Amino acid sequence: MQQPISLRTLDTEQRNPRTTQLDNCSTLEMLTLLNAEDALVPAAVAEVLPLVADAVDRVTAALRGGGRLFYVGAGTSGRLGLLDAYECPPTFGAPPELVQALLAGGLARERADESAEDDPARSAAELRERDLSAADVVVGIAASGRTPYVVGALQYAASIGAATIALACSRGSLIGAAADLAIEVPVGPEALTGSTRLKAGSAQKLVLNMISTATMVKLGKAYGNLMVDMSPTNVKLRERSKTIVSMATGASDEAVAEAMEASGHQVKTSIVMLLGGVGPDEAGGLLGRAEGVVREALRLAAEQR
Repeated sequence: MQQPISLRTLDTEQRNPRTTQLDNCSTLEMLTLLNAEDALVPAAVAEVLPLVADAVDRVTAALRGGGRLFYVGAGTSGRLGLLDAYECPPTFGAPPELVQALLAGGLARERADESAEDDPARSAAELRERDLSAADVVVGIAASGRTPYVVGALQYAASIGAATIALACSRGSLIGAAADLAIEVPVGPEALTGSTRLKAGSAQKLVLNMISTATMVKLGKAYGNLMVDMSPTNVKLRERSKTIVSMATGASDEAVAEAMEASGHQVKTSIVMLLGGVGPDEAGGLLGRAEGVVREALRLAAEQR
């Protein structure tokens, strides 16, 4: 494996000249400085949107082909990947195994095992345990771009033919060199030197949000800008489901309630029923033929009229 890049040479480890008096600020002054640094992040992410679009297309292709998405990271980067993976089932109705996350050291209850990130063989072994295959895609996340745990995961994934994507906040990263596609978002020195849970973490969160959200939309998990594959598992989500059906169809509350009851509280089915003028069984059949895409199911319904 290539020798790790020295931390002191990385942008994320430099001292920020704008915040050298951070400890000498009033609370409001300190927050103003932090906010000003955070404001730089969206512009940095905007610069790499073509690369993020490439990543979305690769992930979408993998999932359409029966593959899975794996996030791999350590520290803040790993926890952000874990959060994104955890949010996919309730938000998009995705099966838990579709988007998974590997966090160096696992889920420590009280104190994270930061030493685990130094072992490249550990992530490879964990991917083997999850039966990683050539159909899957692995996204390695590391602000520094040099974390051995992440490098090892990407190298193992590449060795078996899985698609690989790197997300770093440093240019010319080791993980970028190990991946098919490198997304590098140089956000510059942190307000608190080396604390990549700040700007780097914010940049990674934005990119991960875009990858998962755009992928799920392309897989038919949205109709317009409405979540139509969410799981109505509590009172709030059941109420949101009804609101989504109402927004999508313009139907009365009574009609929405009847459709939701008839469909077994399935948002997509209810929308196709109301807009396509069909019953629950036919709506389900149309969605099956449309591979779960509401807009396509409605087109099919219109053709049948």
